[in-house]
Amino acid sequence: MIGTDITTLKPVGLFTGFSLMAMMLSSSVQAAETAMVQEILDGNQLYIDSQRAKVNQKATEPQQVRTGDSRGQLLFNSGASGRLNRFSRMQLGSSCYQLTQGQILVSGKQDGCTRSARLSVRGTNYVLQVSDDGATEVSVLEGEVEYRSVEPQAQAQAQAGQSPRMDQAQDQQPLSDEPVIIRSGESLRVTPDGMISALRKLTAGDYSSIFAGPLFEGFQTEIPALPSLQSYVRSQFPSVRIPSIPTIVPSSTPRIPGGGFFRF
Repeated sequence: MIGTDITTLKPVGLFTGFSLMAMMLSSSVQAAETAMVQEILDGNQLYIDSQRAKVNQKATEPQQVRTGDSRGQLLFNSGASGRLNRFSRMQLGSSCYQLTQGQILVSGKQDGCTRSARLSVRGTNYVLQVSDDGATEVSVLEGEVEYRSVEPQAQAQAQAGQSPRMDQAQDQQPLSDEPVIIRSGESLRVTPDGMISALRKLTAGDYSSIFAGPLFEGFQTEIPALPSLQSYVRSQFPSVRIPSIPTIVPSSTPRIPGGGFFRF
């Protein structure tokens, strides 16, 4: 009887093993980072790898998404959206997108990376910009971003202690082992070699410039965390004109180019 029970259980165990393996493989496939093109403005110079992209086309890790003299909005599989400015370049990774050039507005829970840092977020509206020389700027419009250096040289030179805050940061201060917490209405600038050059408060003028600039102007597809952004700006900067939720049906018809990066 015992022998029969053991013999009967063997195929069940084998089947269970294969089932678990299949579930793991399926989960791995589903975890791949994706980004679907939702909107293209100012022409049709939005590309997935080397191919010109169309609305509703999907990019999958490790593909690259880039813009020429056009702008675009993407929908990540996390549910967050990203708006790429002109002449921007990003690559999809297993746990984050990596911006290597240009500027992106992210709305929602979507982690980002640069060549030297990782940004961890929780349902946030933020702008990430990488200059041609590798300098980075993170502006948190609403929410919170944890900025952590992943550059070996920067980590080797790091100083122990608290994450530098607004009143502690000094010009050219190395990033510490602790992450830098960037909160609502703050902007962090980091030099190409990983040195903090500024951590400051955004002004009403900064918000007005961003809202009137290429990351908002002309887009008709709603960003998921816009209500939170509207609520924060109303409470902090009542005089700033806040973008409204679009009511016009998105169109793939190219628009006339105009605008560029916002500058502080």
